Amino acid sequence: MLARLFPRQFDNRFHGWRAALWILGLLLFLRLAMSINSIVNTESVAAGADKFPLASYGADGARAVLMLFALHSLAEMILALVGVLALVRYRAMVPLMFMLLSAEHVARRLIVQGYAIARSEPTTAAYVINYGMLALLLGGLLLSLLPARARGSKKV
Repeated sequence: MLARLFPRQFDNRFHGWRAALWILGLLLFLRLAMSINSIVNTESVAAGADKFPLASYGADGARAVLMLFALHSLAEMILALVGVLALVRYRAMVPLMFMLLSAEHVARRLIVQGYAIARSEPTTAAYVINYGMLALLLGGLLLSLLPARARGSKKV
């Protein structure tokens, strides 16, 4: 299993289930769309979807929060682009990408909890999206690590 997570070389050989590739593609598309939207529409996403009370921070504080928010979105976009590279050219990286994306997702949730600030309650949709993405990440990781059956699934 460790050999699949950390292959000797990154090539286009993938021994997991094809469904893992589709899940990764879907997740990368969502992450790219969300990160680009957060960079382009930083204020509306921070105040709307993420419920930051920007008006209570003052002009400089709100600007600093928005800058950090956009920088975080840029980092998410770069990680997603590395995932696209793995999906298109270096499929041996797919299990590693699932592990990295899962670790980033869990660590981000822990950091948000550790630095909790007063803001309005997140919507039910935010919970569904976050936990749904985590479930897809973990399911994709499992599917990418399990060897595909010869007749039940096509190997890529």
